[in-house]
Amino acid sequence: MFDPLFSFHLLAEQRIAEAVDQGELDNLPGQGKPLELDDDAHLPPETRMAYRILKNAGYVAPEVEQRREIASIREMLEGCEDEELCYRQVQKLNLLVTQLNMQRRVPINLEAEQAYYRKVVGKVPVRKRKSQGKSR
Repeated sequence: MFDPLFSFHLLAEQRIAEAVDQGELDNLPGQGKPLELDDDAHLPPETRMAYRILKNAGYVAPEVEQRREIASIREMLEGCEDEELCYRQVQKLNLLVTQLNMQRRVPINLEAEQAYYRKVVGKVPVRKRKSQGKSR
């Protein structure tokens, strides 16, 4: 089967070889240093280009966006002093963690992500209900 990108690949390799022979690639910034590559080695070669195009266009995967939002809420909770606001944010944090967990094949560590739940519950005053004399 003929690969339409094969001729493009050959042409690119030829041009690179010509540039190296003519010294056009000498003294480039970062020469002799390791490349900083994105970790896309786990992606099949046929999808790497598509992911790269999406990334360069500013698209962020929903999981990455959720992780950013989780990090933002956790950072906000560090200095939060309003009990009602903290409680709402912890609820939102737990929802995001649960949604993220449901999307993944391997669950993330919920205890690590929901660390603020215990802190907020410890601060929120809870009124005990009066027993009406009936037990279940």
